[in-house]
Amino acid sequence: MSPQNSALWLPKPGAPFQVGPAPYTPPAASEVVVRVRAVAVNPIDGLPGFLYRLALPWLTFPAVVGSDVAGKVVETGAGVTGLRPGDRVLGHAFGVDKSRNRAAESAFQHYVVLMRHMVSPIPDSLTFAQAAVLPLALSTAATGMFQQDHLGLAMPGAEPADHTDTVVVWGGSTSVGNNAIQLARNAGYQVVATASPHNFDHVRTLGAAHAVDRNSPSAVEEILERIGGGPLAGILAIGSGSLTKTVPLAARAPGGKRIASAQPELFTRITRRRARRHGVRVSSIWGGTLKDNDVGPAIYTGFLPSALATGAYQAAPDATVVGHGLAHIPHALRELKNGVCAKKLVVTL
Repeated sequence: MSPQNSALWLPKPGAPFQVGPAPYTPPAASEVVVRVRAVAVNPIDGLPGFLYRLALPWLTFPAVVGSDVAGKVVETGAGVTGLRPGDRVLGHAFGVDKSRNRAAESAFQHYVVLMRHMVSPIPDSLTFAQAAVLPLALSTAATGMFQQDHLGLAMPGAEPADHTDTVVVWGGSTSVGNNAIQLARNAGYQVVATASPHNFDHVRTLGAAHAVDRNSPSAVEEILERIGGGPLAGILAIGSGSLTKTVPLAARAPGGKRIASAQPELFTRITRRRARRHGVRVSSIWGGTLKDNDVGPAIYTGFLPSALATGAYQAAPDATVVGHGLAHIPHALRELKNGVCAKKLVVTL
C-alpha cells in the first residue's frame, strides 16, 4: 500500500496556498522518493501571480512548488546506486523546471520524487533543517561557476590544484554567495567577496581571503587592489545592483572578463550590450541547468557527500526554523519578503 501524501498546492498564479491530498508517485528509473523532513523557502516560491506567469510561464496549475529538500529515502527506482531506503539526504527538487514540470517533483509535500544525480547523502551530524538550506543556492552557484557557458572554472575536489586566479563573489553573504565562496575555495581559487561589514567574519570563515564592503564608494578600487597582478578567473554577481559594479570591475581587472549573473534574465539582458563595449561577457544563470550536464552529478554525487562528511563544506547560511508542517510554509514566504540576512528560513515536516 502506498504512503499517504499531502502537499501545499498553488491552485493558480496569485491564489492562496492550500494544503491538500496529493498522489504518491513511485520513482522511475534513476529517481528516488524522499520523505521530506525539512524544506527551505526561496523568493521564486512566493512570487505574485503576474510574476509567476513571467518567470515560469510553462508551469501547470494546480502546482506544487519548492526546490530545497532534506529527508530520508523511502524508495529507489531502477538503476539507482549509492542510495537505499533509510538514507538521510538533501536534494534539489525540479518540479517547476520547464523540462520536468510536474507536481510530484516539487519540494512542498511529504513525499517528493528527485533525480538521483541531484541528491547527496548527508552525515548524521547535519540536521535536516540545516541541510535544507543548500540545494537551490548550491546549484545556482555551481551552475554559474563551473558550466562552460558561464565562468567555466575547474571543478572542486578533495585535493584541488592551487590556482593563482581570483574569483570575485559580489554578494558573499547571500545564500548563493555562501556556496560560491566555498565552491571556489574547494576548487583551489583565491576568493574576494563583498558583504556588509558585520558579515566580514562570516564570509572569511567560509574561505574568502578578503572581504570588501559592497556599499563602499571605493569597492571596485579595493577589489582591484586585493586582486593585485594575479589574473581574475571570473565574477559571480548576486543581488540588486551587482552588475553596475561588476562590469567596470571586470573591464579593468587582468585576466578573465566573464560575469555570471544570478539576477533575472531581464536585468542581465539590459546590461549585456553595455558590457560588450568593455569587452566583458555577461551570462544569466538559471540554477536548474546543471541537472542536464556533468556539473550536477559532479557536485551532488562526486563532491558534496565527502565534503560534508569531512567538514570541508559547510551547510550555510544558518537555518532559522519558522514553523512545522506544510501550513507554515506561506508564513515563511511572507517573512522572507520582509528580508533576511545571512540566514535561510526553513519549515520542518
